[in-house]
Amino acid sequence: MAGHVVRPATDAVRLLVDARTLIEPVHRATIDELGPALRRVAGYHIGWWDVDGRPSPSGGKALRPALTLACARAFADGPVPPDVIAAATAVELIHDFSLLHDDVMDGDETRRHRPSAWVAFGTTAAILAGDVLVGLALRRVPPSLTGVLADVLVDLCEGQSADVAAETATSVDVEQCLATAARKTGALMGAACRLGALAAGADPAAADHCRWFGVHLGVAFQLVDDVLGIWGDPARTGKPAHSDIRARRRTLPVVAALAADSPVGRRLGRIYLEDRGEDENVPRIAELVAEAGGRAWAEAEADRRVRLAFGCLDRADPRPDAVLDLRGLARLVTSRDR
Repeated sequence: MAGHVVRPATDAVRLLVDARTLIEPVHRATIDELGPALRRVAGYHIGWWDVDGRPSPSGGKALRPALTLACARAFADGPVPPDVIAAATAVELIHDFSLLHDDVMDGDETRRHRPSAWVAFGTTAAILAGDVLVGLALRRVPPSLTGVLADVLVDLCEGQSADVAAETATSVDVEQCLATAARKTGALMGAACRLGALAAGADPAAADHCRWFGVHLGVAFQLVDDVLGIWGDPARTGKPAHSDIRARRRTLPVVAALAADSPVGRRLGRIYLEDRGEDENVPRIAELVAEAGGRAWAEAEADRRVRLAFGCLDRADPRPDAVLDLRGLARLVTSRDR
């Protein structure tokens, strides 16, 4: 495959469009390597076709591949090497896998305004499709970088394990939840950035600074995602209103609100932890989380994480135009509405 030039841009939306344009042919070709049954499930989950295989206009944002490509641009001389496109595609395949399995474990019945893959095709088919996506990612990434993917898979699974355990734990503190977010969400964004830098020839120290840029950005992403899970517009998020509260998930704004040593925080604790399944309480719970400071804390912590990410980016010493691109993507993370 010939080298590709990723155009400099300060418009983060344009960077996402560029990323999707560059990786989609490789992404589709990779999924086409599967047999008909798993290919159908994977393509449906990604958003390329409906349950009957008819073309569908939906699809992911390609944020992680955009980070891979932008980090590669930060260190590459001339056109971005083909290995970078392969690495960006592998990152998106791992992201596809993680969402497939998360939907099964969390029991989420909708994704992108339609039934989740496990609802449409069954739990077994969804799990197998997720498993095979990991194999495809390892097959796609350059051999010298498979260790990066192996590391992130361990982090993702450890993070998801901690997240599931927190749902039934007697108590969970904010620092534990932030550490879980760093593994469950931050690790993949960190790997996306590290892969891009390494594939473009960056030295290991610079690539590690890029990784930490991605990790902090991933925590910010999770914080914003948790805010949207409570207060987001269902028409934009593709999930039912207050879905995280209805499921009584210990998301970051909720944990911060429960930790508040205040009458509102204690009242929230009684309702949240004792009145499970009472749908009439859901809107009031959302109000209490905000009143106890959970939403304000999450938004402030997301901003702090972006600042930490920018500090790591500066230490990586990338090209100035790439800094603009990466900062634009970071701001998109904290200003999104879905």
